[in-house]
Amino acid sequence: MAAVTIRNIRAICTAPAGCNLVVVKVETSEPGLYGLGCATFAYRTLAVKCIVEEYLAPLLAGRDVSQIEELWHLMNGNSYWRYGPIINNAISGVDMALWDIKGKMAGMPVYQLLGGKSRPAVRVYRHADGRSPDEVAENVRRWMDEGVTHVRIQIGGYGGRVGSINKPDEAPDGVYYSPDKYFRDTVRLFDYIRSHVGGEVELLHDTHERLPAIQSVALAKELEKYRLFFYEDCLPPEQCEWLRMIRRQCTTPIALGELFVNPKEYDYLIAERLIDFIRVHVSAIGGITPARKLSILCEAFGIRTAFHGPGDVSPVGHAANIHLDLVAHNFGIQEWAGINDTLREVFPGCPEYKNGFVYANNRPGLGIDINEELAARFPCDDGITRWTQTRRPDGTYAYP
Repeated sequence: MAAVTIRNIRAICTAPAGCNLVVVKVETSEPGLYGLGCATFAYRTLAVKCIVEEYLAPLLAGRDVSQIEELWHLMNGNSYWRYGPIINNAISGVDMALWDIKGKMAGMPVYQLLGGKSRPAVRVYRHADGRSPDEVAENVRRWMDEGVTHVRIQIGGYGGRVGSINKPDEAPDGVYYSPDKYFRDTVRLFDYIRSHVGGEVELLHDTHERLPAIQSVALAKELEKYRLFFYEDCLPPEQCEWLRMIRRQCTTPIALGELFVNPKEYDYLIAERLIDFIRVHVSAIGGITPARKLSILCEAFGIRTAFHGPGDVSPVGHAANIHLDLVAHNFGIQEWAGINDTLREVFPGCPEYKNGFVYANNRPGLGIDINEELAARFPCDDGITRWTQTRRPDGTYAYP
């Protein structure tokens, strides 16, 4: 029997929910057989599209779709310089699509190809923000009423709202926040939620790397008594050595990794057990192939998975997360931003959310498709990104 080969690869850019998404479609020599993968780098969509269509498509044309491991390494090494977010997302789109194709050819969901389910559904956490502790508490209770057991709480978004702020003359434009105010408000928020909502709900928090390293250590200590499920992204990849200090100071569980793109950013964190949850953005590390290997590595060191699942992951990417989650024995929790009706119309076959859990369908492959005609009605916004132009009170640029 002749091998099924890659005929063409395209990147589809769309924004049905207002957030830029990139989905890769790998078409094969078998009529009607294709696969989809997520390559979403919401703030550099055109760069990813260029890599997919101008470099990966000609590189892979005519190659056997069954050789996923071989093709992943070929894509990763072909540019010589490797492990950057643009190339990784492009590789991810193709990698996920190849797994989707393999599942369709086998007549099995991807989770079956990866070893089968470890659980019937995936427990997720939801987000509760607000302008005041009382508003956050109200939103936490709303999720609890829906059956959600894990809620990430914030007050005023990442870094908190500052209102008026004393800035120097000629301060640059940007999104300003105060690390000191954010620290104080966060401690007060947790005290309020535990006092008014109780201890049954599992609480999470994301600092989004908005604090200086030593302040992150202090916040981890302050939050220990509130029994967090995890404390997320307290440090940027460049400063992760500070995790050793956090470990010596407290037992607050640490979740880290949504900015990771290179294995050298996380291999020592796993080997030294400096984190409790790995929080990678699956498309940013290169897709299902490396994410499954990472999950297995983490299992050996007692570290659980908590893959990134915000609005700037496409429904195809969410489906890939769910398939990985269903298989991993060391699964911890899945972030779930929700999928609205418009996204469901553009992407038939989305995973289903119910009572705090997400379920994969049993269709072959990733079980999800795309309506390209409808997707074309929602063009991406490729203008300048504003939310990442964050600044401290004196006007210094702060990494988001």
